[in-house]
Amino acid sequence: MELYGYPLKAKFNQPRPPPPKVLSATHVAAGYKSRIPYHPESFSMPWMPNSYYKAATLNPTLSPLTESFPGLPPTKIVPFISERPNGVFTRHTLDDWHRSNMTNYKESETTRHNAERLRADLTRTIKDVYQQAKRTQGESTKNLGERINDIEYWKSELCIELDAMIRETNSLMDMQKRLERALADTEGPFQVAHKCLLNREKRMGIDLVNDDVEKQLVTEIKIIRSCRERLQQCLDTVNAQIMCNKEARQELEKDLADKQLGHHIDNKCYQLKNTSRGIHFFKGVERIDATVSVPETWARFTDNNIFRSQSARAASAKLRASTESLLMGTADEMWRQFSKVNDAFTSRITEIANAKSKIQTHLAKTRQEIFQLETKIQVIQKTIRDKEVQLKVAQTRLDERSRRPNVELCRDAAQIRLVQEVNEINETLRNLHQCLRASEDMLQMLVRSKGVLEHDLVVKNNSLFIDQERCMGMRKSYPSTVQILGYV
Repeated sequence: MELYGYPLKAKFNQPRPPPPKVLSATHVAAGYKSRIPYHPESFSMPWMPNSYYKAATLNPTLSPLTESFPGLPPTKIVPFISERPNGVFTRHTLDDWHRSNMTNYKESETTRHNAERLRADLTRTIKDVYQQAKRTQGESTKNLGERINDIEYWKSELCIELDAMIRETNSLMDMQKRLERALADTEGPFQVAHKCLLNREKRMGIDLVNDDVEKQLVTEIKIIRSCRERLQQCLDTVNAQIMCNKEARQELEKDLADKQLGHHIDNKCYQLKNTSRGIHFFKGVERIDATVSVPETWARFTDNNIFRSQSARAASAKLRASTESLLMGTADEMWRQFSKVNDAFTSRITEIANAKSKIQTHLAKTRQEIFQLETKIQVIQKTIRDKEVQLKVAQTRLDERSRRPNVELCRDAAQIRLVQEVNEINETLRNLHQCLRASEDMLQMLVRSKGVLEHDLVVKNNSLFIDQERCMGMRKSYPSTVQILGYV
Protein backbone atom coordinates (compact mmCIF):
# COMPACT_ATOMS: atom_id res chain seq x y z
CA MET A 1 0.00 0.00 0.00
CA GLU A 2 1.37 3.39 -1.01
CA LEU A 3 1.79 6.20 1.49
CA TYR A 4 -0.78 8.93 1.32
CA GLY A 5 0.49 11.67 -0.94
CA TYR A 6 2.54 9.58 -3.40
CA PRO A 7 1.68 10.11 -7.09
CA LEU A 8 -0.68 7.51 -8.49
CA LYS A 9 0.62 4.89 -10.84
CA ALA A 10 -0.65 4.81 -14.39
CA LYS A 11 -2.91 1.82 -15.05
CA PHE A 12 -4.37 2.66 -18.49
CA ASN A 13 -3.29 4.37 -21.65
CA GLN A 14 -5.16 7.54 -20.76
CA PRO A 15 -3.30 10.79 -20.05
CA ARG A 16 -1.98 10.99 -16.52
CA PRO A 17 -4.10 13.32 -14.35
CA PRO A 18 -2.37 16.10 -12.45
CA PRO A 19 -1.14 14.99 -8.99
CA PRO A 20 -3.36 15.82 -5.99
CA LYS A 21 -2.42 18.34 -3.39
CA VAL A 22 -2.50 16.19 -0.29
CA LEU A 23 -4.09 17.44 2.88
CA SER A 24 -4.22 15.71 6.24
CA ALA A 25 -7.36 14.08 7.64
CA THR A 26 -7.43 16.66 10.42
CA HIS A 27 -7.67 19.58 8.02
CA VAL A 28 -10.38 17.88 5.98
CA ALA A 29 -12.39 17.07 9.10
CA ALA A 30 -12.19 20.69 10.18
CA GLY A 31 -13.26 22.27 6.94
CA TYR A 32 -15.17 19.80 4.81
CA LYS A 33 -18.58 21.02 6.05
CA SER A 34 -18.03 24.49 4.56
CA ARG A 35 -16.92 23.38 1.09
CA ILE A 36 -18.72 22.35 -2.10
CA PRO A 37 -17.47 19.05 -3.60
CA TYR A 38 -14.81 19.68 -6.21
CA HIS A 39 -13.96 17.56 -9.22
CA PRO A 40 -11.31 18.13 -11.89
CA GLU A 41 -12.46 19.55 -15.14
CA SER A 42 -10.96 16.57 -16.95
CA PHE A 43 -13.72 14.34 -15.55
CA SER A 44 -17.30 14.71 -16.72
CA MET A 45 -20.11 13.17 -14.70
CA PRO A 46 -23.39 13.96 -16.45
CA TRP A 47 -25.02 10.92 -14.82
CA MET A 48 -24.52 12.15 -11.22
CA PRO A 49 -27.88 12.78 -9.43
CA ASN A 50 -29.01 16.31 -8.62
CA SER A 51 -29.46 15.32 -4.98
CA TYR A 52 -25.65 15.12 -4.73
CA TYR A 53 -25.28 18.83 -5.54
CA LYS A 54 -28.25 19.81 -3.36
CA ALA A 55 -26.78 17.93 -0.41
CA ALA A 56 -23.39 19.48 -1.02
CA THR A 57 -24.76 23.03 -0.61
CA LEU A 58 -26.11 22.52 2.90
CA ASN A 59 -25.01 25.03 5.55
CA PRO A 60 -21.90 23.94 7.48
CA THR A 61 -22.27 22.70 11.06
CA LEU A 62 -18.60 22.30 12.04
CA SER A 63 -16.32 25.23 12.79
CA PRO A 64 -12.58 25.32 12.00
CA LEU A 65 -10.08 24.03 14.48
CA THR A 66 -9.01 27.51 15.62
CA GLU A 67 -9.78 31.10 14.72
CA SER A 68 -6.38 31.36 13.08
CA PHE A 69 -7.04 28.28 10.96
CA PRO A 70 -10.26 28.97 8.99
CA GLY A 71 -9.57 26.27 6.41
CA LEU A 72 -8.25 26.20 2.87
CA PRO A 73 -9.84 28.23 0.07
CA PRO A 74 -11.85 26.35 -2.51
CA THR A 75 -8.88 26.34 -4.88
CA LYS A 76 -6.86 24.35 -2.38
CA ILE A 77 -9.43 21.53 -2.07
CA VAL A 78 -7.91 18.18 -2.91
CA PRO A 79 -9.45 16.83 -6.10
CA PHE A 80 -10.96 13.41 -6.00
CA ILE A 81 -9.13 11.00 -8.26
CA SER A 82 -10.47 7.52 -8.55
CA GLU A 83 -8.27 4.57 -9.12
CA ARG A 84 -11.18 2.38 -10.20
CA PRO A 85 -11.12 1.07 -13.72
CA ASN A 86 -13.27 2.47 -16.50
CA GLY A 87 -13.92 5.71 -14.61
CA VAL A 88 -16.43 4.25 -12.10
CA PHE A 89 -17.53 6.74 -9.41
CA THR A 90 -19.77 6.47 -6.39
CA ARG A 91 -23.09 8.33 -6.32
CA HIS A 92 -22.48 10.18 -3.03
CA THR A 93 -19.51 11.60 -1.19
CA LEU A 94 -18.35 10.97 2.33
CA ASP A 95 -19.54 14.50 3.16
CA ASP A 96 -23.07 13.54 2.14
CA TRP A 97 -22.84 10.44 4.30
CA HIS A 98 -21.70 12.36 7.37
CA ARG A 99 -24.22 15.15 6.82
CA SER A 100 -27.08 12.67 6.45
CA ASN A 101 -26.05 10.90 9.66
CA MET A 102 -25.88 14.19 11.58
CA THR A 103 -29.31 15.23 10.30
CA ASN A 104 -30.83 11.89 11.34
CA TYR A 105 -29.22 12.14 14.76
CA LYS A 106 -30.57 15.65 15.36
CA GLU A 107 -34.07 14.78 14.13
CA SER A 108 -34.12 11.69 16.35
CA GLU A 109 -32.95 13.65 19.36
CA THR A 110 -35.53 16.41 18.78
CA THR A 111 -38.36 13.89 18.38
CA ARG A 112 -37.36 12.03 21.56
CA HIS A 113 -37.14 15.29 23.47
CA ASN A 114 -40.62 16.38 22.36
CA ALA A 115 -42.07 12.97 23.24
CA GLU A 116 -40.49 13.00 26.69
CA ARG A 117 -41.79 16.51 27.35
CA LEU A 118 -45.31 15.50 26.24
CA ARG A 119 -45.26 12.43 28.52
CA ALA A 120 -44.10 14.57 31.42
CA ASP A 121 -46.90 17.12 30.79
CA LEU A 122 -49.54 14.36 30.67
CA THR A 123 -48.23 12.75 33.85
CA ARG A 124 -48.16 16.08 35.62
CA THR A 125 -51.73 16.94 34.51
CA ILE A 126 -53.13 13.60 35.71
CA LYS A 127 -51.23 13.92 38.97
CA ASP A 128 -52.54 17.48 39.49
CA VAL A 129 -56.17 16.34 38.99
CA TYR A 130 -55.85 13.57 41.58
CA GLN A 131 -53.94 15.80 43.97
CA GLN A 132 -56.49 18.60 43.69
CA ALA A 133 -59.38 16.20 44.40
CA LYS A 134 -57.50 14.62 47.27
CA ARG A 135 -56.52 18.01 48.66
CA THR A 136 -60.07 19.39 48.47
CA GLN A 137 -61.59 16.35 50.16
CA GLY A 138 -58.75 16.31 52.66
CA GLU A 139 -59.38 19.93 53.59
CA SER A 140 -63.06 19.21 54.15
CA THR A 141 -62.18 16.17 56.25
CA LYS A 142 -59.65 18.22 58.16
CA ASN A 143 -62.25 20.92 58.87
CA LEU A 144 -64.65 18.26 60.10
CA GLY A 145 -61.90 16.81 62.25
CA GLU A 146 -61.16 20.23 63.71
CA ARG A 147 -64.86 20.70 64.30
CA ILE A 148 -65.01 17.34 66.08
CA ASN A 149 -62.01 18.32 68.16
CA ASP A 150 -63.74 21.56 69.14
CA ILE A 151 -66.92 19.70 70.10
CA GLU A 152 -64.92 17.16 72.06
CA TYR A 153 -63.10 19.96 73.81
CA TRP A 154 -66.29 21.70 74.87
CA LYS A 155 -67.88 18.37 75.85
CA SER A 156 -64.92 17.70 78.06
CA GLU A 157 -65.27 21.20 79.50
CA LEU A 158 -68.94 20.60 80.32
CA CYS A 159 -68.08 17.27 81.93
CA ILE A 160 -65.22 18.77 83.84
CA GLU A 161 -67.59 21.36 85.26
CA LEU A 162 -69.23 18.52 87.18
CA ASP A 163 -65.98 17.42 88.74
CA ALA A 164 -63.94 18.88 91.51
CA MET A 165 -61.54 21.77 91.15
CA ILE A 166 -58.65 19.48 91.88
CA ARG A 167 -59.11 17.74 88.55
CA GLU A 168 -59.16 21.05 86.71
CA THR A 169 -56.05 22.11 88.54
CA ASN A 170 -54.30 18.85 87.69
CA SER A 171 -55.26 19.25 84.04
CA LEU A 172 -53.84 22.73 83.96
CA MET A 173 -50.69 21.50 85.62
CA ASP A 174 -50.36 18.82 82.91
CA MET A 175 -50.62 21.60 80.35
CA GLN A 176 -47.90 23.43 82.19
CA LYS A 177 -45.58 20.40 81.90
CA ARG A 178 -46.30 20.06 78.19
CA LEU A 179 -45.40 23.69 77.67
CA GLU A 180 -42.14 23.24 79.56
CA ARG A 181 -41.21 20.15 77.53
CA ALA A 182 -42.17 21.85 74.29
CA LEU A 183 -40.07 24.87 75.23
CA ALA A 184 -37.09 22.62 75.99
CA ASP A 185 -37.56 20.65 72.74
CA THR A 186 -37.17 23.79 70.63
CA GLU A 187 -33.50 24.10 71.64
CA GLY A 188 -32.46 21.11 69.50
CA PRO A 189 -33.91 22.35 66.20
CA PHE A 190 -32.43 25.80 66.88
CA GLN A 191 -28.93 24.35 67.29
CA VAL A 192 -29.33 22.15 64.21
CA ALA A 193 -30.34 25.08 62.00
CA HIS A 194 -27.47 27.20 63.35
CA LYS A 195 -24.91 24.42 62.70
CA CYS A 196 -26.24 23.95 59.17
CA LEU A 197 -25.57 27.63 58.46
CA LEU A 198 -22.03 27.32 59.84
CA ASN A 199 -21.31 24.17 57.83
CA ARG A 200 -22.53 25.74 54.60
CA GLU A 201 -19.98 28.53 55.06
CA LYS A 202 -17.32 25.93 54.23
CA ARG A 203 -18.45 25.67 50.62
CA MET A 204 -15.84 26.66 48.03
CA GLY A 205 -15.70 28.86 44.99
CA ILE A 206 -18.80 29.48 42.94
CA ASP A 207 -20.88 27.18 45.17
CA LEU A 208 -20.66 29.67 48.05
CA VAL A 209 -23.95 31.29 47.04
CA ASN A 210 -26.88 32.72 48.95
CA ASP A 211 -29.33 30.10 47.71
CA ASP A 212 -32.82 29.17 48.81
CA VAL A 213 -31.47 26.73 51.41
CA GLU A 214 -29.65 29.49 53.24
CA LYS A 215 -32.69 31.77 53.14
CA GLN A 216 -34.94 29.01 54.50
CA LEU A 217 -32.47 28.26 57.29
CA VAL A 218 -32.44 31.92 58.38
CA THR A 219 -36.25 31.92 58.31
CA GLU A 220 -36.32 28.72 60.37
CA ILE A 221 -34.14 30.31 63.07
CA LYS A 222 -36.45 33.34 63.23
CA ILE A 223 -39.56 31.13 63.48
CA ILE A 224 -38.05 29.02 66.28
CA ARG A 225 -37.16 32.15 68.25
CA SER A 226 -40.68 33.50 67.80
CA CYS A 227 -42.25 30.19 68.90
CA ARG A 228 -40.05 30.03 71.99
CA GLU A 229 -41.09 33.55 73.01
CA ARG A 230 -44.78 32.73 72.59
CA LEU A 231 -44.45 29.47 74.49
CA GLN A 232 -42.70 31.25 77.33
CA GLN A 233 -45.43 33.89 77.52
CA CYS A 234 -48.11 31.16 77.54
CA LEU A 235 -46.24 29.29 80.27
CA ASP A 236 -46.22 32.41 82.43
CA THR A 237 -49.97 32.84 81.93
CA VAL A 238 -50.67 29.22 82.87
CA ASN A 239 -48.61 29.59 86.05
CA ALA A 240 -50.70 32.62 87.04
CA GLN A 241 -54.01 30.88 86.25
CA ILE A 242 -53.15 27.88 88.41
CA MET A 243 -53.04 30.21 91.42
CA CYS A 244 -56.46 31.74 90.56
CA ASN A 245 -58.62 28.65 90.01
CA LYS A 246 -61.92 28.49 91.97
CA GLU A 247 -64.36 25.69 92.52
CA ALA A 248 -67.99 25.80 91.35
CA ARG A 249 -70.48 23.75 89.41
CA GLN A 250 -73.68 24.14 87.42
CA GLU A 251 -76.12 21.92 85.54
CA LEU A 252 -75.41 21.85 81.76
CA GLU A 253 -77.18 18.66 80.67
CA LYS A 254 -79.05 20.19 77.73
CA ASP A 255 -75.99 21.78 76.28
CA LEU A 256 -74.05 18.58 76.84
CA ALA A 257 -76.78 16.53 75.05
CA ASP A 258 -76.66 18.90 72.06
CA LYS A 259 -72.91 18.54 71.96
CA GLN A 260 -73.19 14.76 71.98
CA LEU A 261 -75.70 14.75 69.11
CA GLY A 262 -73.64 17.21 67.08
CA HIS A 263 -70.51 15.21 67.77
CA HIS A 264 -72.26 12.03 66.60
CA ILE A 265 -73.38 13.67 63.33
CA ASP A 266 -70.02 15.29 62.62
CA ASN A 267 -68.16 12.12 63.47
CA LYS A 268 -70.39 10.21 61.03
CA CYS A 269 -69.62 12.81 58.33
CA TYR A 270 -65.92 12.66 59.21
CA GLN A 271 -65.83 8.89 58.70
CA LEU A 272 -67.56 9.01 55.28
CA LYS A 273 -65.31 8.10 52.37
CA ASN A 274 -65.66 7.61 48.63
CA THR A 275 -66.23 3.89 49.26
CA SER A 276 -68.73 4.30 52.11
CA ARG A 277 -72.31 3.07 51.86
CA GLY A 278 -75.31 5.36 52.07
CA ILE A 279 -73.87 8.25 50.05
CA HIS A 280 -76.27 9.81 47.50
CA PHE A 281 -76.82 12.91 45.41
CA PHE A 282 -78.79 15.69 47.17
CA LYS A 283 -79.31 18.28 44.48
CA GLY A 284 -79.47 21.87 45.72
CA VAL A 285 -78.58 21.03 49.31
CA GLU A 286 -75.68 23.42 49.23
CA ARG A 287 -78.10 26.34 48.68
CA ILE A 288 -80.04 25.62 51.87
CA ASP A 289 -78.69 27.43 54.94
CA ALA A 290 -80.35 26.08 58.09
CA THR A 291 -77.65 27.26 60.47
CA VAL A 292 -78.53 29.47 63.39
CA SER A 293 -75.05 30.26 64.65
CA VAL A 294 -71.47 30.75 63.63
CA PRO A 295 -68.41 29.27 65.36
CA GLU A 296 -68.00 32.42 67.45
CA THR A 297 -71.62 32.46 68.74
CA TRP A 298 -71.58 28.68 69.17
CA ALA A 299 -68.51 28.86 71.37
CA ARG A 300 -69.84 31.94 73.17
CA PHE A 301 -73.09 30.13 74.09
CA THR A 302 -71.26 27.30 75.84
CA ASP A 303 -68.75 29.69 77.29
CA ASN A 304 -71.54 31.77 78.84
CA ASN A 305 -73.09 28.67 80.38
CA ILE A 306 -69.76 27.70 81.86
CA PHE A 307 -69.09 31.26 82.99
CA ARG A 308 -72.43 31.48 84.69
CA SER A 309 -71.81 28.22 86.54
CA GLN A 310 -68.20 28.54 87.29
CA SER A 311 -66.26 31.62 86.15
CA ALA A 312 -62.91 30.45 87.37
CA ARG A 313 -63.13 27.06 85.75
CA ALA A 314 -64.27 28.66 82.50
CA ALA A 315 -61.17 30.82 82.52
CA SER A 316 -59.04 27.79 83.20
CA ALA A 317 -60.66 25.82 80.38
CA LYS A 318 -60.24 28.75 77.99
CA LEU A 319 -56.61 29.00 78.89
CA ARG A 320 -56.08 25.29 78.25
CA ALA A 321 -57.80 25.63 74.88
CA SER A 322 -55.60 28.55 73.89
CA THR A 323 -52.55 26.66 75.10
CA GLU A 324 -53.53 23.62 73.04
CA SER A 325 -54.01 25.84 70.01
CA LEU A 326 -50.67 27.50 70.62
CA LEU A 327 -48.89 24.17 70.88
CA MET A 328 -50.51 22.91 67.71
CA GLY A 329 -49.82 26.18 65.94
CA THR A 330 -46.16 26.43 66.94
CA ALA A 331 -45.54 22.74 66.20
CA ASP A 332 -47.22 23.02 62.82
CA GLU A 333 -45.37 26.24 62.01
CA MET A 334 -42.00 24.79 62.96
CA TRP A 335 -42.73 21.53 61.14
CA ARG A 336 -43.81 23.30 57.96
CA GLN A 337 -40.65 25.39 57.99
CA PHE A 338 -38.62 22.26 58.69
CA SER A 339 -40.22 20.62 55.64
CA LYS A 340 -39.46 23.69 53.54
CA VAL A 341 -35.81 23.60 54.56
CA ASN A 342 -35.62 19.87 53.81
CA ASP A 343 -37.27 20.40 50.43
CA ALA A 344 -34.80 23.18 49.68
CA PHE A 345 -31.93 20.92 50.70
CA THR A 346 -33.29 18.09 48.55
CA SER A 347 -33.70 20.36 45.55
CA ARG A 348 -30.24 21.84 45.99
CA ILE A 349 -28.66 18.42 46.45
CA THR A 350 -30.39 17.26 43.27
CA GLU A 351 -29.09 20.30 41.38
CA ILE A 352 -25.56 19.72 42.63
CA ALA A 353 -25.75 16.01 41.84
CA ASN A 354 -27.01 16.77 38.31
CA ALA A 355 -24.26 19.35 37.82
CA LYS A 356 -21.70 16.87 39.10
CA SER A 357 -23.00 14.18 36.73
CA LYS A 358 -22.85 16.54 33.76
CA ILE A 359 -19.33 17.66 34.72
CA GLN A 360 -18.23 14.03 34.92
CA THR A 361 -19.77 13.35 31.52
CA HIS A 362 -18.07 16.38 29.94
CA LEU A 363 -14.81 15.51 31.68
CA ALA A 364 -14.90 11.96 30.31
CA LYS A 365 -15.67 13.26 26.82
CA THR A 366 -12.89 15.86 27.12
CA ARG A 367 -10.39 13.21 28.21
CA GLN A 368 -11.46 10.96 25.33
CA GLU A 369 -11.09 13.87 22.90
CA ILE A 370 -7.63 14.66 24.32
CA PHE A 371 -6.61 11.04 23.80
CA GLN A 372 -7.92 10.98 20.26
CA LEU A 373 -6.30 14.34 19.43
CA GLU A 374 -2.97 13.22 20.86
CA THR A 375 -3.21 10.09 18.75
CA LYS A 376 -3.97 12.21 15.67
CA ILE A 377 -1.00 14.47 16.46
CA GLN A 378 1.24 11.42 16.57
CA VAL A 379 -0.12 10.33 13.19
CA ILE A 380 0.56 13.81 11.75
CA GLN A 381 4.09 13.79 13.17
CA LYS A 382 4.76 10.38 11.67
CA THR A 383 3.39 11.58 8.32
CA ILE A 384 5.70 14.60 8.48
CA ARG A 385 8.67 12.34 9.17
CA ASP A 386 7.73 10.08 6.27
CA LYS A 387 7.35 13.08 3.95
CA GLU A 388 10.70 14.41 5.07
CA VAL A 389 12.31 11.08 4.14
CA GLN A 390 10.63 11.27 0.73
CA LEU A 391 11.87 14.87 0.38
CA LYS A 392 15.39 13.72 1.19
CA VAL A 393 15.20 11.11 -1.54
CA ALA A 394 13.95 13.60 -4.14
CA GLN A 395 16.49 16.26 -3.20
CA THR A 396 19.31 13.69 -3.14
CA ARG A 397 18.31 12.62 -6.65
CA LEU A 398 18.39 16.22 -7.85
CA ASP A 399 21.74 16.79 -6.18
CA GLU A 400 23.24 13.66 -7.74
CA ARG A 401 21.84 14.53 -11.19
CA SER A 402 23.40 17.99 -10.97
CA ARG A 403 26.82 16.30 -11.20
CA ARG A 404 26.17 14.90 -14.69
CA PRO A 405 28.94 15.92 -17.14
CA ASN A 406 28.57 18.39 -19.99
CA VAL A 407 25.69 17.74 -22.29
CA GLU A 408 24.31 15.07 -19.96
CA LEU A 409 22.94 17.92 -17.85
CA CYS A 410 19.71 17.56 -19.74
CA ARG A 411 16.40 19.03 -18.51
CA ASP A 412 14.59 15.81 -19.26
CA ALA A 413 11.24 14.52 -18.00
CA ALA A 414 12.87 12.94 -14.97
CA GLN A 415 14.45 16.28 -13.98
CA ILE A 416 11.14 18.11 -14.37
CA ARG A 417 9.25 15.47 -12.36
CA LEU A 418 11.83 15.54 -9.56
CA VAL A 419 11.50 19.32 -9.26
CA GLN A 420 7.73 19.01 -9.23
CA GLU A 421 7.97 16.28 -6.60
CA VAL A 422 10.12 18.47 -4.33
CA ASN A 423 7.67 21.37 -4.64
CA GLU A 424 4.70 19.13 -3.95
CA ILE A 425 6.35 17.60 -0.89
CA ASN A 426 7.26 21.05 0.44
CA GLU A 427 3.66 22.22 0.02
CA THR A 428 2.39 19.08 1.74
CA LEU A 429 4.83 19.59 4.61
CA ARG A 430 3.66 23.18 5.05
CA ASN A 431 0.06 22.01 5.25
CA LEU A 432 0.95 19.23 7.67
CA HIS A 433 2.86 21.61 9.94
CA GLN A 434 -0.09 23.99 9.89
CA CYS A 435 -2.42 21.15 10.86
CA LEU A 436 0.01 20.09 13.58
CA ARG A 437 0.07 23.60 15.06
CA ALA A 438 -3.71 23.81 14.98
CA SER A 439 -3.99 20.40 16.65
CA GLU A 440 -1.54 21.36 19.36
CA ASP A 441 -3.45 24.61 20.03
CA MET A 442 -6.69 22.66 20.30
CA LEU A 443 -5.00 20.17 22.62
CA GLN A 444 -3.97 23.00 24.94
CA MET A 445 -7.54 24.30 24.98
CA LEU A 446 -8.83 20.82 25.83
CA VAL A 447 -6.28 20.47 28.63
CA ARG A 448 -7.34 23.82 30.09
CA SER A 449 -10.99 22.79 29.82
CA LYS A 450 -10.18 19.50 31.57
CA GLY A 451 -8.52 21.40 34.43
CA VAL A 452 -11.53 23.68 34.85
CA LEU A 453 -13.90 20.69 34.88
CA GLU A 454 -11.78 18.81 37.42
CA HIS A 455 -11.68 21.85 39.73
CA ASP A 456 -15.44 22.33 39.39
CA LEU A 457 -15.96 18.64 40.16
CA VAL A 458 -14.01 19.03 43.42
CA VAL A 459 -16.15 22.05 44.34
CA LYS A 460 -19.38 20.15 43.62
CA ASN A 461 -18.21 17.13 45.66
CA ASN A 462 -17.45 19.41 48.61
CA SER A 463 -20.85 21.12 48.40
CA LEU A 464 -22.63 17.78 48.02
CA PHE A 465 -20.84 16.39 51.08
CA ILE A 466 -21.75 19.44 53.20
CA ASP A 467 -25.43 19.52 52.20
CA GLN A 468 -26.09 15.78 52.00
CA GLU A 469 -23.90 14.31 54.73
CA ARG A 470 -23.36 16.99 57.33
CA CYS A 471 -26.51 19.13 57.16
CA MET A 472 -29.09 16.50 56.22
CA GLY A 473 -27.41 14.01 58.58
CA MET A 474 -28.03 16.35 61.50
CA ARG A 475 -31.56 17.18 60.43
CA LYS A 476 -32.57 13.50 60.64
CA SER A 477 -32.54 13.87 64.42
CA TYR A 478 -35.13 16.68 64.29
CA PRO A 479 -37.78 16.09 67.02
CA SER A 480 -41.19 15.06 65.76
CA THR A 481 -44.42 17.01 66.18
CA VAL A 482 -45.45 14.70 69.02
CA GLN A 483 -42.29 15.62 70.92
CA ILE A 484 -42.82 19.33 70.35
CA LEU A 485 -46.40 19.08 71.59
CA GLY A 486 -45.14 17.42 74.75
CA TYR A 487 -47.01 14.11 74.41
CA VAL A 488 -43.89 12.08 75.18
